[in-house]
Amino acid sequence: MYSFVVNGKPETCSTNKKLMDFLREDLSLTGTKDGCNQGSCGACSVLINGRVSKACLFNLEKLEGKEITTIEGISQRQKDVYSYAFAKMGAVQCGYCIPGIVISAQGLLNKKEEPSDEEVRKAIRGNICRCTGYVKIIEAIQLAAKMFREDLSIPEEASTGKLGEDFKRVDAVEKTLGTGLYVDDITVEGMLHASAIRSKYPRAKVLNIDTSKALEHPECEAVLTAKDVPGNNKIGHLEFISDWDVMIPEGEITRYVGDAVALVVSKDKEALEEIKELVEIEYEELKPVVTCEEALAEGAPLIHEKGNVLSHEHLVRGNADEQLAASAHVVTQHYSVPINEHAFMEPECAIAMPEGEDGILLYSAGQSIYDEQREVARMLGVEKEKVHVQAKLVGGGFGGKEDMSVQHHASLAAWCLQKPVKVLLSRQESLMVHPKRHGMEMDFTTGCDEEGNLTAMKAVIYSDTGAYASLGGPVLQRACTHAAGPYKYQHIDVEGFAVYTNNPPAGAFRGFGVCQTAFAIESNLNLLAEKVGISQWDIRYKNAVAPGDSLPNGQLVSNNAALKETLLEVKEAYENAEIAGISCFFKNSGIGVGLSDVGRCIVSVEDGKVHVRTSAACIGQGMATVTTQVACETLNLPPEMIIAEAPDTRRTPDSGTTTASRQSLFTGEATRRAAMQLRYELDMGRSLSDLEGQEFYGEYSAKTDPLINDKTNPVSHAGYGYASEVAILDEKGKVEKFVAAYDMGQVVNPKAAEGQIEGGIVMGMGYALTEKFAMEDGYVKAKYATLGLLNAAQVPPIETILVQADNIHDGLAYGIKGVGELATIPTAPALAGAYYALDGKLRPTLPMEDTFYQKKKK
Repeated sequence: MYSFVVNGKPETCSTNKKLMDFLREDLSLTGTKDGCNQGSCGACSVLINGRVSKACLFNLEKLEGKEITTIEGISQRQKDVYSYAFAKMGAVQCGYCIPGIVISAQGLLNKKEEPSDEEVRKAIRGNICRCTGYVKIIEAIQLAAKMFREDLSIPEEASTGKLGEDFKRVDAVEKTLGTGLYVDDITVEGMLHASAIRSKYPRAKVLNIDTSKALEHPECEAVLTAKDVPGNNKIGHLEFISDWDVMIPEGEITRYVGDAVALVVSKDKEALEEIKELVEIEYEELKPVVTCEEALAEGAPLIHEKGNVLSHEHLVRGNADEQLAASAHVVTQHYSVPINEHAFMEPECAIAMPEGEDGILLYSAGQSIYDEQREVARMLGVEKEKVHVQAKLVGGGFGGKEDMSVQHHASLAAWCLQKPVKVLLSRQESLMVHPKRHGMEMDFTTGCDEEGNLTAMKAVIYSDTGAYASLGGPVLQRACTHAAGPYKYQHIDVEGFAVYTNNPPAGAFRGFGVCQTAFAIESNLNLLAEKVGISQWDIRYKNAVAPGDSLPNGQLVSNNAALKETLLEVKEAYENAEIAGISCFFKNSGIGVGLSDVGRCIVSVEDGKVHVRTSAACIGQGMATVTTQVACETLNLPPEMIIAEAPDTRRTPDSGTTTASRQSLFTGEATRRAAMQLRYELDMGRSLSDLEGQEFYGEYSAKTDPLINDKTNPVSHAGYGYASEVAILDEKGKVEKFVAAYDMGQVVNPKAAEGQIEGGIVMGMGYALTEKFAMEDGYVKAKYATLGLLNAAQVPPIETILVQADNIHDGLAYGIKGVGELATIPTAPALAGAYYALDGKLRPTLPMEDTFYQKKKK
């Protein structure tokens, strides 16, 4: 028996389990989050005898007689101050890391009342945040320290909630204090636990699956295989492809190490691994195909029946060859960028349970409840309405939670057994299973005249889309449509191939293909600038599009675009720095290229309040806050009168996937349209009580043109955001500062917008300099601790400038544009320019070699 004190109360346990598991499962203290279970992320931080410690690293035998304090156990005064400070400073996004960071902050403030910024950074360097970039978190901790030190009361503050105000996020308090529910925080009576057995090899034939020994285990409830799938064993994020196996059947060939071969269901979570070991699977190992070159070679084994090319795009405008031949300066360069891991803080988890006579209720944490409903219904062979999906809080996504990971397996087990089932991925499983950022091999040729005016470009792109389609086709399209940059020239020839391999699937990841091609085209611009004899800033300003110009894809630049203005805002920082690089770029809002893209909202009056109902998933960007502020702006009502509901297929209309920086614009406009109908009724003299029970429906559908078309000025996307970034280095090559100017149209919430940008810049810095996803012959060798994620002590100061065009409201949703993806795109190119300025060496691969952060490879 192990005895200790938790939050002032004596506790005992007879099992020598991990402290994190005891807190979460035995005491239901779920503010202590399971992020990696490897001691690397800090989400499970607690105080042990006043010292900050990671609960996943301590077994109970080490805690005899000690005092443990969790986020639930800090004083009410501390809770009030931290929840105010973190909300006030905009320090909360997905929120999964925040309770652990609060604990680390309290550990620091217990020792030092007035810490420096450097001391705060050092204190939280064991806590990874993937959303915020740490800037707002440091500001929040400093504010909390001041309030404790000076015994300040919590200010009474009112807000209209209208656009442009620093309105506190509607979910900030519950996320700061750990009371908000993520799926793994939930327990359902009678709940079983399930876990998939993954393929032993990247490519192998499954000869036989013997479950007999496993079924004899006293805790084993069932072992399911492909034979138990009642509907279609093939699912997929894009319904018209649907090439991803729920489980690999006997006689079929696995495609990567994340493939599920069987699903073990246990009465006891702790017995899962033991039962999985008892399932005997016989394989015939086959040689994997792990590069695009291998996959395209003559006689290469087919990963899918239709061949190893998922998609091929060829975007041609004008005559690039002719223009390049006549250009004064031409550069050609090969660029190579790797597979990259999202590393969202919350591992994937889902709970499914029977509902009604023949339905399923699914608790999920993905990026679209309607995508999940469709894919689960396809697998079960039932009408979509039989699958009821409710979203819980999502601990980060960045595109990595668009595909099914656990939702289908939880639903299958619940359907077959007619019992509640939870499926939770370990962090290592998450690294193996979910789709990554596409690795790409790219050849770029760019030309200009003697003055540096761009003339033409050609590119050939090979994108490793891994074992399944996921969103590899659309990612390739976006890589191609943005490959020429936000510049005013019309002669382009971009050819791209998305190629299947036996690597983990690649899909949506913040930037959606544009991070890769932006790195290439922007690096080529730096080479051209040197040939012409002008600066990196000059060549960009000379060629940057302005309202009325045509983008390289032919789309006319809207009146509310402010790319040149962002360049002007960072000019002084660039020119005054001794060593600096610059990048400007753009990113679409909306799916575009002629595809259906609809935002939807229902505004209803219930119990005297206005309910805003959309299915737009919040993955940290703050969708409930966005729709609340749009409703406040439209209705001229205070935020206390607005309730933004969580996504639910029974209550909220299909607002589309949280992807393509679309939700603020598309669902924002749908919310505005629904709210305008209610506003009309109020303006006519009716009160909310008069309108009790009424619903108002708003919808916005974008009209765009296909990628390949013969129009002079096609509409590729509903809108674009623009940005310029300067990366400043010291003489040793360490990043000293970022200065970033962003045109995101009408800013909904300035602090939230800055936080999105800061987080995107830090993610881009990691992509450029430190992050590695280790692979070897199709096997995932990456560990969370060795991904190279940046901590607070490694992040430089970031200056963010929000820029607006004069015609800011010349657009939808009050002129709002998305910024989540755009924020990651210019950073790697800006850093590439800075290192080129440092020593004149082009670094054409990521992470860049021979820097302060990466030793030169031998």
